[in-house]
Amino acid sequence: MAENPKEVKNFRDLGVCEQLVDACESRGWVVPSKIQAEAIPHALEGRDVIGLAETGSGKTGAFALPIIQALLEKPQPFFACVLSPTRELALQISDEFTALGAGIGLKSVALFGGVSMSDQQISIAKRPHILVATPGRLFDHLSNTKGFNLNMLKFLVLDEADRLLSMEFEKVIDDILKVLPRDRRTFLFSATMTKKVGKLQRACLKNPVKVEASAKYSTVDTCEQKFRLVPAKHKDCYLVYILTKMTGCTSMVFTRTCETTRILALQLRELGFKAIPISGQMTQQKRLGALNIFKAGQADILVCTDVASRGLDIPSVDLVINYDIPSNSKDYFHRIGRTARAGRSGIAVSLVNQYDAEWYLQIEKLLNKKLPEFDSKEEEVLMLSESVSEAKRRAIMAAKESSGNKRRRKGGDDDGDEDGETYANYQKKSNSFKKKSRR
Repeated sequence: MAENPKEVKNFRDLGVCEQLVDACESRGWVVPSKIQAEAIPHALEGRDVIGLAETGSGKTGAFALPIIQALLEKPQPFFACVLSPTRELALQISDEFTALGAGIGLKSVALFGGVSMSDQQISIAKRPHILVATPGRLFDHLSNTKGFNLNMLKFLVLDEADRLLSMEFEKVIDDILKVLPRDRRTFLFSATMTKKVGKLQRACLKNPVKVEASAKYSTVDTCEQKFRLVPAKHKDCYLVYILTKMTGCTSMVFTRTCETTRILALQLRELGFKAIPISGQMTQQKRLGALNIFKAGQADILVCTDVASRGLDIPSVDLVINYDIPSNSKDYFHRIGRTARAGRSGIAVSLVNQYDAEWYLQIEKLLNKKLPEFDSKEEEVLMLSESVSEAKRRAIMAAKESSGNKRRRKGGDDDGDEDGETYANYQKKSNSFKKKSRR
């Protein structure tokens, strides 16, 4: 374990060059975060790094700045590759590299599934400095894109390494590591240190330094965590009650399934909320469209599966609601990490019913504390029952109608919804359905 660094006031104190200090200031980065202060000096000294820190702690800057500084000293194409578990996170990391390297002409490309391979091949042919990729799509290009290899790669980063080492990615990660040069620098960043992350450390890092800016399972102090015991049949009422009490907040509501995400967003819109869904069943274009609508403030509630729980930097999220308690306790920490980012405050509320109490108790065990209960008056909550039930009935009808239209329409998108459109068009179609259903 690395020793704690002396207190640093700015990025110059870490050894970051003046050009990149200016880039940091243009991004609003003045004082380094704890993980940046811990990791950057070792990375600039040429060490492999294992960085452990809670989500939202500035991990991208911790690995991007040393890589760009090394690139300044010896520029070359395909200088670094960053592996990410999700498409949205890959795009976000690529954008961060582009922004930090804007003054030096840095070129970064994101490679992920759900979009055209041929368009990405054109981008690869332009020989960018940085590749940020999901593992499956990177291996597709290494296998099928003529003339493309990473034989000259100088840096490899595995971001959200605990997720990358899940069953979904483990084999393809092994296949990628087999074709990468051994003479490279490797950074491994994760919010949690699992046995598989330790295994990866032994497999692909050379004499790494381990820096830790958090406990194994931790949350930021500025996130106020609460729970509410609710009967399963009244869970929707409690959700609407909380959202109503927290009017004016930008919120993320996490569900367990793609179908729940879709129905719940429709239901909330029926009740007058500006909600939009995002899930793994949506096409990549529609996922990015929904995310952009949320970031732009056209919708202030994002109803999502765990596809949105990792790495996404949406600084303005005030409230996270666990509509469904995650069956994997670690996902709780990633979900609530969407709020209280970069020193801001936030609230996380978990709705716990009789069927998932055991999962919730496991979360409290990892937190090593009991959470306070969200204050609510049952009689006020149940007053919402009739309108909430009617909204759900209409939402289910709208979803069925949309699915029927999709089946009748040749060449329709897989998810058959309007999620990728502007919020105004989405609301217009929702209102049209309301009029028809009330005739």
